[in-house]
Amino acid sequence: MQEELKKPEYAKMKLIKIAYGNDDDQKSFVETQGLHQEYPNLKRIVAPTSVGIAAAARYLSTSPKKGQVMLTGLGTPNQMRAFIKNGIVKAFQLWDPGQLGYLAAYAAASLASGTITGKEGESFDAGKLGKRTVGKDGEIILGPPTTFDASNIDNFNF
Repeated sequence: MQEELKKPEYAKMKLIKIAYGNDDDQKSFVETQGLHQEYPNLKRIVAPTSVGIAAAARYLSTSPKKGQVMLTGLGTPNQMRAFIKNGIVKAFQLWDPGQLGYLAAYAAASLASGTITGKEGESFDAGKLGKRTVGKDGEIILGPPTTFDASNIDNFNF
């Protein structure tokens, strides 16, 4: 995230603190509370874990800062649905497990058929996801995460 903030489109954003909730709901809630006490003019929180974003949203739901802080990050539709619907969170992201499974099936079929061996640089067709290339250590990237917001959150159940 620190590298991402170096991009020109984020030039006006200032990272003031990295707080760790350690994927623990209560610690994440308390860390969010602490951020607001330490930085009363805080404008945004980016929570890179599904536990952290839900805890931060829960805190903001009852906070005097409700509606004043933009919260985003990684989360699941089922845990974040209420926070999208009540406006605490406008949008968040996560990889769609259906698409991930779809890609994994095409990769497995390509391996099984001998179309690829898993070496870096090899390519295969992944159906509606298009062409994919095997990366370092056999890694195959799904692509950008899915953005969930009020327009699509009810289309997902996970």
